[in-house]
Amino acid sequence: MRYEVILAPEAVEDLRKLRANERATVNDALERYLRHEPEKVSKSRIKALKGLRRPKYRLRVDDIRVFYDVTPSRVDVLAIMPKAKIVAWLEKKGEKI
Repeated sequence: MRYEVILAPEAVEDLRKLRANERATVNDALERYLRHEPEKVSKSRIKALKGLRRPKYRLRVDDIRVFYDVTPSRVDVLAIMPKAKIVAWLEKKGEKI
């Protein structure tokens, strides 16, 4: 099944802040990993987040992390940020169970 990948306004802004080569790498990863099997957890690439209602998943792209949720037909990308900023972002924006 092919999912529609939707970037939240915050994620669009996060993507703009990245360098051009990082943007290209992230865009490629969004197509490669989220378009067809966004819930396929792997050891190093996709991780299901525990203890959070939202976001449900994290995609690792080098030093960049992409946080997203999955619905039956689409992937909602909530944020795209460097690894160093994820703890603060999850404390602020993550919805705990």
